[in-house]
Amino acid sequence: MDNLIIEKTQNTLDVNFNSETGICKLTGSSYPENSIIFFKPISDWMKQFNEQDKGGITLDLDVTYINTSSTKCILDIFEILEGFHKEKRNIKINWYYPRDEDDLLETGEELTEHLKLPVDFIAYNPMT
Repeated sequence: MDNLIIEKTQNTLDVNFNSETGICKLTGSSYPENSIIFFKPISDWMKQFNEQDKGGITLDLDVTYINTSSTKCILDIFEILEGFHKEKRNIKINWYYPRDEDDLLETGEELTEHLKLPVDFIAYNPMT
């Protein structure tokens, strides 16, 4: 299975999903013109990974901005991961946010509050 690499643009995330390690990274801002089209290869890759590999997945999210339609798509990804977790797969979500961005922390907490997955919220000091 191939890795999934999508280079970020001004309004889309950097996507780096490693099929060997199961480490999946989404980084940057997300406000694409059509979120469903942008996120489809991401959810397709996750489903294919689950079918071909019984290893775990760690999803590292470090978003600096996320619009409403992207939020819905990320919630869909979380639900896919929750399904894997129910199959006894090792799934973990790391939600990184700048220490001074309480809105991003709240977004992460709201998106994950009903999940039965391990989620870590990790504050960092942004580079100045």
